Formats: sequence, structure tokens, C-alpha cells
Amino acid sequence: MSAHELIIGGQRSGKSRRAEKLALAWPGRVVVVATALALDAEMRARIAHHRATRPVGFETLEAPLALSTALQQSDDANTLVVVDCLTLWLVNWLMPMSGAPDTAGWRSERAALLDLLPRLKSRVLFVSNEVGWGVSPLGREVRDYVDELGRLNQDVARRCGQLTLMVAGQAWTRPVEDASDA
Repeated sequence: MSAHELIIGGQRSGKSRRAEKLALAWPGRVVVVATALALDAEMRARIAHHRATRPVGFETLEAPLALSTALQQSDDANTLVVVDCLTLWLVNWLMPMSGAPDTAGWRSERAALLDLLPRLKSRVLFVSNEVGWGVSPLGREVRDYVDELGRLNQDVARRCGQLTLMVAGQAWTRPVEDASDA
């Protein structure tokens, strides 16, 4: 069974804090793969806060689009990789602040990630948002994004050994039932 884990929940549910807590207990190297782009003042402030509170010794690799390449660069059995987060990674592909979505690039990168996961020697902790519990969004683009994130989360979860749902800062962890099918 895969040692990877998907940590999922709503905004401000404690996902990143949970990943950091697990990473602090890791005996080897820790690499944080950050997917956010600092395109406005609010996001720049969020990124600065994450950087300032990240534990000393954690390496950071910026990968707003090429996540599979970043995972390959960090791949080592003594390395724990924290991907924070799949939600923003998908936004960068399908809802960029400037320009049109790169659907073909997204499909290729998504396939590369899903193909790579079972072959990685590193343990990977994925952070992602569960956005499908709210009302159905009015705009087609947002509905398409919510649907695509749901599919991505399911496909990543199937390739992970554990799934942790974060609710109000509390972790509910369980093995993934069909991880062997990936």
C-alpha cells in the first residue's frame, strides 16, 4: 500500500497545519512544494505568512504548474514531500488570473502526476480543499472547476494509502479502501 496521504477539508480547517505536524515528525528531509502564485496583495500576504511560519529546515520548491517535475526532483526514500496545495495548482491551470485556461496542458500534467505517484520513493502528503459540499456555483467555469477538483481529489486519494479529513482543526484519518486499484 502507498505511504502517500491526502489531507482534505474546507478552507481554514487545519489542512496545512496537519501536514506540517506530520512533517515535523519525519526523521529525514522535508520538501514543501508550494503551488500558489502571488498575483495580488492578499495572496502575497498569505504566501508570506506560510513562509514565515514554516519550520526551519524545511526546503521550499515553487511549482505552480509543473508538479510532477517537482516531485521527481525531490524523489528520495528519505524525503517527505508536502504538496500545498492541489486546489491552487488546479486554479493555475484552469482559472488563471491572466490568459485563457490551458486545458491540454492540464490534462497532460494531471496524467503525468497520476502516473508518477505509484512510482515515487518519497512519501507525499497532498493538501487539497473539499469544495463540493456547498451550493452549486452559478457560473459554468466555476462548476467545471469544482467538478474537476472533485475528480482530481478522488484520483489522488486512490493512489494514497491514507485519507485525512480535517474538520474544525480535527483530523479524521482512515486507510483508503481501493488504493490497490490505482
